[in-house]
Amino acid sequence: MKSVILTLLGLSVLLCGPVAAGELEIEHYSSNPDMQLPFSDAVRVGNMLYLSGKIGNIPGTSELAEGGIQGETRQAMENIKASLEKYGSSMSEVVKCTVFLADIAEWGAMNEVYMTYFPVNPPARSALGSSGLALDSRVEIECFAAMR
Repeated sequence: MKSVILTLLGLSVLLCGPVAAGELEIEHYSSNPDMQLPFSDAVRVGNMLYLSGKIGNIPGTSELAEGGIQGETRQAMENIKASLEKYGSSMSEVVKCTVFLADIAEWGAMNEVYMTYFPVNPPARSALGSSGLALDSRVEIECFAAMR
């Protein structure tokens, strides 16, 4: 049995099993190829989908949703849901999320909204305070999901 270590988004993943050279399928998805952003909207590796971090912007704009941390969290989660569905997964298949907060003191308010998207069997999650999020957003959330 051959093992492969794949480093993606700063995360090293050990893939075990019969993996021959060139056999591992990796597919990059871009939400807007015309914008030429320096990252993929999502990357599929085998049956896993890795989403880039989503902020609470109104789709297709750089305008953040109104309502502070809760409005931005709701919009970020809707952006995640849309990407998952676009690339063949769903909220019920999310296995891990990382939440970046501009102010860790807003964790409780963010969590009230976040929990509504995972009412049963919530994914593993990490949350941390950060600074300098894109567009001066209050929250950014990245997720990893399984695909069928």
